[in-house]
Amino acid sequence: MVTFVIVSEYSLTSPTYGGGEKIAGGPIYDLSRVKSIIHDGKGLTLWTKDCVSNVRELGWENSDVIDLVLQLRDGDYIDSEWCENGRGAYAACDAYSLRVKEWVETANREMLIGYFVKFAINKLGTMVLTISCHT
Repeated sequence: MVTFVIVSEYSLTSPTYGGGEKIAGGPIYDLSRVKSIIHDGKGLTLWTKDCVSNVRELGWENSDVIDLVLQLRDGDYIDSEWCENGRGAYAACDAYSLRVKEWVETANREMLIGYFVKFAINKLGTMVLTISCHT
C-alpha cells in the first residue's frame, strides 16, 4: 500500500499513482475564500521549485502572484488535479487560466498575455499553496 502525505484541506479522494490525476466535480475551493486568505498580502506560498522558478522568470514576487489570483473569476477555472511538490507531499489543486492586457515593451503596445495558475488551500485553511504560475 502506498502512503501519501496530503497537505491540502481537500480529502474526499486521494492520489493513487503520484499526482496529475484529475479530480472530478471541481472547482474544489471557493474562489472568494481563496482571495480572502491572500487578500492582506499574506497567506500565499510558492510551494514547488517549478513555481518558484516560473515566478522568478516572470520577474515577479509573491505580491504579483497575489494580484493575479485576485483577478481570477469563476469562468477562468480549468480543472482540478492532484499535484506533488517533489518532496513527497501532495495537494488537491484547482487550475485557472487568465488573459490579462499588459504593455509589452518589445512590441511597443498592449497585448493579451495568458497566465496559468494552480493552487490549493492547506489543511489549516490559512495558506494558499501555489503549485504553478506561468505564461
